Amino acid sequence: MAIANSQILNGLDPDQLAVVTAIRGPVCVIAGAGTGKTRVITNRIAYAINSGVTDPTKVLALTFTARAAGEMRARLRNLGVPNVAARTFHSAALKQLLYFWPYSFGGQFPTLLTTKSGFISQAIERAEIAIPAQAASLREIASEIEWAKVLEISPDNYQAEAIAASRSIRLPNNKSEAENLEIIAKVYEAYESLKRQERTLDFEDVLLLTVGMLEEDRGVRERVRDQYRYFTVDEYQDVSPLQQRLLNLWLGNREEICVVGDAAQTIYSFAGATSNFLLSFKNRFPNAQTFRLSTGYRSTPEIINTANQILRSANLVSDHGSELSSANSHGDKPLINGFNSTGDEIAYVVSQVTKHINSGVDSSDIAILARTNAQLDQIKSALNNSKIPSQVRSGERFFDRVDVRDAMRVIRSASVLPPEGGDWYEDLLSVLRPFGEADYVQGFLRLAKEIKEGSTDLDLIENIAASDSGHSSNSNNSRSTSMRTFLRELEDRAEQNNPPVLPGVTLATLHSAKGLEWKQLFLIGVADGLLPMSNSNDLNEERRLFYVGVTRAKENIQITYAGKPSSFLADLIN
Repeated sequence: MAIANSQILNGLDPDQLAVVTAIRGPVCVIAGAGTGKTRVITNRIAYAINSGVTDPTKVLALTFTARAAGEMRARLRNLGVPNVAARTFHSAALKQLLYFWPYSFGGQFPTLLTTKSGFISQAIERAEIAIPAQAASLREIASEIEWAKVLEISPDNYQAEAIAASRSIRLPNNKSEAENLEIIAKVYEAYESLKRQERTLDFEDVLLLTVGMLEEDRGVRERVRDQYRYFTVDEYQDVSPLQQRLLNLWLGNREEICVVGDAAQTIYSFAGATSNFLLSFKNRFPNAQTFRLSTGYRSTPEIINTANQILRSANLVSDHGSELSSANSHGDKPLINGFNSTGDEIAYVVSQVTKHINSGVDSSDIAILARTNAQLDQIKSALNNSKIPSQVRSGERFFDRVDVRDAMRVIRSASVLPPEGGDWYEDLLSVLRPFGEADYVQGFLRLAKEIKEGSTDLDLIENIAASDSGHSSNSNNSRSTSMRTFLRELEDRAEQNNPPVLPGVTLATLHSAKGLEWKQLFLIGVADGLLPMSNSNDLNEERRLFYVGVTRAKENIQITYAGKPSSFLADLIN
């Protein structure tokens, strides 16, 4: 069911309105943290479709995380345009590669790796290199391989290119950095050889092969360009050269593209991302319209002033756009506390979390952010000892768990034959009851509650589903349609690896917290040697990471450190 343009434009501020109504490309939007960019992106797409500029099936909206893509799809459904493709770069490329594989490559599609750790362990053995197969070491090597592949650097050229790029590598072997770079080159070569032997692809291969397919096969290229004619790219500051190359192939010589980003939130340079494409967009498209969103709707003025100061202290504001201003009421000033030891710091944070929860704050509204996974392990142990539930945001695939798959099967059955009586939410409670109070059940129920309470327009989706299937909306059918709607949301999230929010305090590294927000935030370990990291070659990137961490807070933030405070705190403490 279409929504009127007046509803799409309702409630937008003047800057947002200017972007939403600029429905012909090229368009570049510099959007600061918490300025409502996801709303602007989706409303602009809906407004363009309503205005007849494009068809929903011709739109491709791209972003960098499954969660962000899922949020865009949900918002677009609410706006009456449920058929828009909103995907990550990898997901969009994989879909095309799978479809055209028989035509361009022939044979069965290879196995897709969801994690590199196992193959890297085998590659280390194959290369006869004595490195303990520790999780941290495997992550370090995987990151280097990913960096090399998105920059299209071969194993033969890796060492020279890594030295030129001042890559800093730590492995548990007491070797020099130059020796470690040579080791990684050998592991990289063995890893690629092993993948070829096992007919296996990783996610970087998906991008590389899609680029190659589109460059070499004119017929495929023309079909893809005919399919997608209207592009939106979120988080454009995070695009890598390989992703930009793919985007160029999708776009061709056309100019119907809107890019949205914030150079102040460029925190993935170590992985090959660069804000250069965002900052030079006007050079490629001289007639592009440029807009800035600088009114923050997430955080209090006190939090935003602190964030502005982080950039201002290193003269990064002029490079990254204008400072933010807050549209919210004033709140508490951010607290900065130092401690003699990490143990004292952690004990304090746990006591403060306990205080918040005892005062009625939902644990899922609280987050603790840190620079490294090792710090999160320490804080999680302390929370466990205090019997405070917590969830670490990590690469664990929620929907691959056996217990989750079992619950999905039950929900799938109930969507066909719902229990008698009650509404669909009560039906869901009854089918999940046998699974007890497991954390994943709470995740299902939280998602269902979001739908039921209106963050997803269930009535709209049900009307679409009913009209598509030719059913009327009588009460019994309404219950089953609602369960089917909920199942579709779950299956969509499973496909995109975008799990429901689980109960408990969130623990996350600063990198994995990107794009998220919490009412109560603790940013720990802002100490010399941790933030910035002692081995970092890019202090400005570390400062931007600190900025991203602070701008995750909505109402309250506490910054803590043990020992010597970070140099980043100098201007905030004084």
